[in-house]
Amino acid sequence: MIVNLSKHHSLVSNWVAELRDINVQGDRMRFRRNLERIGEVAAYEISKELPWQMVETTTPLGIHESKTLAEQPVLATILRAGIPLHHGMMNYFDKADHAFISAYRKHHHDGSFEISLEYISSPSLEDRIVIISDPMLATGASLVKTIQEIKREGKPKAIHIVAAIACTVGIEFVQREAGDAIKIWCGDIDDELTAKGYIVPGLGDAGDLAFGCKMQS
Repeated sequence: MIVNLSKHHSLVSNWVAELRDINVQGDRMRFRRNLERIGEVAAYEISKELPWQMVETTTPLGIHESKTLAEQPVLATILRAGIPLHHGMMNYFDKADHAFISAYRKHHHDGSFEISLEYISSPSLEDRIVIISDPMLATGASLVKTIQEIKREGKPKAIHIVAAIACTVGIEFVQREAGDAIKIWCGDIDDELTAKGYIVPGLGDAGDLAFGCKMQS
């Protein structure tokens, strides 16, 4: 299932517009904060679908039956670009466990690239709810490889993906390779992907815009 948050939240649409805007992108703090806010909205929306339980809460004047999460999710992110989205989700799921994955495009001289995944730090994911944050779902290759690696750490009972912008081609690839049961939450969805695997109109390189340019590997 796919959820385009811009269709339901005018603020998300506004934040995505600022992420795309070359006249705003020079402000790295604002760029990171907009990603963070999209992560917060996504966390709020996902929370509506998580299991809850009733607990007794003692107030100064009595006892109240309160709804609380039955279990904490595992928040996973793909370094480095996913950190601001991850931070936004952490603001809401403040008791969650965390997983970190280094998946990146390893470029070749002919312009092609492959996904290199060199590191994962994770709790056991057996029967856990996992929420993966990655700002750009382009080809979907890094997410598919991440999901495959995550499942080696234990079989999650549910996987959610949060992206600021997703491409239709990448969404279809993730669904085909990783399963339709995965739910994808997007700030917005674009239809075009270039031959080099970049989303159009997209916003550019989210990691560079958030943290500065890197050397190509």
